[in-house]
Amino acid sequence: MKPLLTEEHIQAFHRDGFVIVDNVLDAATIEAARDRFPLLFRGEFETGIQPDEWNWREGRDSPDLTRQICNGWKADSLIASIVLRPDIGEACAKLRGWPGARINQDNVIWKPPGTKALGFHQDDAYQNWIVPNEMMTCWITLDDTSADQGTIEYVRGSHLWQLSGPIERFHAPDDPLSDMKQAAESAGVPNPEIVPIEVPAGSAVFHHGKTWHGSRSNKGIGHRRSVISHCMSSEARHHETNRHPVYSRYKRPGSLELDEAFFPVFATSNYIEGKSIR
Repeated sequence: MKPLLTEEHIQAFHRDGFVIVDNVLDAATIEAARDRFPLLFRGEFETGIQPDEWNWREGRDSPDLTRQICNGWKADSLIASIVLRPDIGEACAKLRGWPGARINQDNVIWKPPGTKALGFHQDDAYQNWIVPNEMMTCWITLDDTSADQGTIEYVRGSHLWQLSGPIERFHAPDDPLSDMKQAAESAGVPNPEIVPIEVPAGSAVFHHGKTWHGSRSNKGIGHRRSVISHCMSSEARHHETNRHPVYSRYKRPGSLELDEAFFPVFATSNYIEGKSIR
């Protein structure tokens, strides 16, 4: 399989903390993945296994909230075929300077018109249950995106700031930029550059685990659906004492190794050069 990254991609990532890669999904896969969204959020799981986190359910939750599932790959084989692609894992490992990549979790995100924001945050802030506490993400859109449609947005260069803690409110915050603004002030950045990602369906963005990002409300007329692969190092282990309320349930007694059944290694690389950006 042809590598996803060029040298230009790699340089842009190191400079900005994120990089856009075109044509990661073909039209047939995009259409098939879109068709799975109503089923997943209705609770119709192809594998018979519920995802680890199911934050919006049809008939239970308000229609103006962004829909989110974590670890849809366990519930649906098509989602798994996207988020566990070896070329995605290899790209994540190369950009972060790891010997390989294993899945930390995935996200299935659906923002219909009128749905509210997701707060700007850093992914690494939620990883204190693993060592090293690092994440690398590939965000893939299933729809053409625009700034008014609640697309993902990045703060350019914010991967070079200090790591902050979890944000005050992730779903439907009054001000999705609030925590980011405080971090920018601490970093001595008075006017952080926010970049809305406006790309065709099938495009991907790789972002560093310390890059601030989020999405505002969908004020457009189209849906915004995405599938996201969150990776960690193939050498990651459970933290000795810190526990995650969901993912530490998979820790085997007496062992810090991550179980391959729940956190499979799906890419290794012998050609990675350089060190990770931390």
